[in-house]
Amino acid sequence: MQLRTVLATTTAALAAATCLTAAGPAVASAPVRHACSPSVSLDRFSDALDKTTYDGTFVGNLSALAVDRDGSLAALSDRSALFDLDARTLAPESVVPLADENGAALDSEGLVIDRDGTRLITSETEPSIRRYAKDGEILDRLPVPAALQVAPAGRATANQTFEGLTLMNGGRTLLASMEYALSGDTAGTVRFQTWTRTKNNHFKPTAQYAYRTDAAFLGVPEVQALPDGRLLVLERGFTSGVGNTVRLYMADPRHATDTSGIENLTGQSGVRLIGKTLLTDIASCPTLGATAKQPQPNPLLDNIEGMAITGHEKGRLQVLLVSDDNQNAVQTTRFYYLRVRV
Repeated sequence: MQLRTVLATTTAALAAATCLTAAGPAVASAPVRHACSPSVSLDRFSDALDKTTYDGTFVGNLSALAVDRDGSLAALSDRSALFDLDARTLAPESVVPLADENGAALDSEGLVIDRDGTRLITSETEPSIRRYAKDGEILDRLPVPAALQVAPAGRATANQTFEGLTLMNGGRTLLASMEYALSGDTAGTVRFQTWTRTKNNHFKPTAQYAYRTDAAFLGVPEVQALPDGRLLVLERGFTSGVGNTVRLYMADPRHATDTSGIENLTGQSGVRLIGKTLLTDIASCPTLGATAKQPQPNPLLDNIEGMAITGHEKGRLQVLLVSDDNQNAVQTTRFYYLRVRV
């Protein structure tokens, strides 16, 4: 397929930007609130980057988002590329190739921009978490508990490991979410691993918590921390011929049991899971004119995999989601602009 190189904002996104009153004298336009649920509304979406290239690199396969210190948007491709995007237009401004210590490609999934501007990036391959300089140089590699490593080294399944990554407690704690359960754990029970920052700015593994998805076919592609210690958690799955399921939850790990010393999570008494509350099923959002290239419960849906909190206004978080098109003709790179009441 020939790749388009010119960015274009969807008509639906522009139409969703403002609304006018239907009666009375002319008044200033006001932001649209397209309700998905009592807690979540969808402002607009954009397909501006779908099937585009930048500096010879395909702009897609996007798995994670983060707000950089200068206000720009970092977007991580699972094909070993980290893009810098204009936060307003989404136009790519730079791209940095990533690799492991041997120069091999990553299955890069999770992204945090640390307070010193370095990039913490997960790869599902081992799994691993490495710290990169802005130019892509490897600076550090975090230790990973043995059980979370891919078999035969551990009990994880390839391509089902570290997907989400976020900093908590004012930057003192790093949390990574496994996508699916370990071998020996009950299906749908996902481990969230934490690391504590040390004096020399490294991280050491600390507590681990258990989170249960709504169904075994749902995984956890992304987590984002709130200042009060709670988490926004995405759950996502795909059913052939039906399409994607994507749900957004508020989760609270503050009273959950530390499961780092529990070998198998199979319904033991006394284990407190991370509590969660459904904020919305994305399928319940208005379509805003979106179209899908394959069957979906709502044509707005696609393989949503990345999430970032981009701001806060009047008691609501501004949350940006992105879908991973897998460089597939029947999938779309789509950005979703949400407002979430917390």
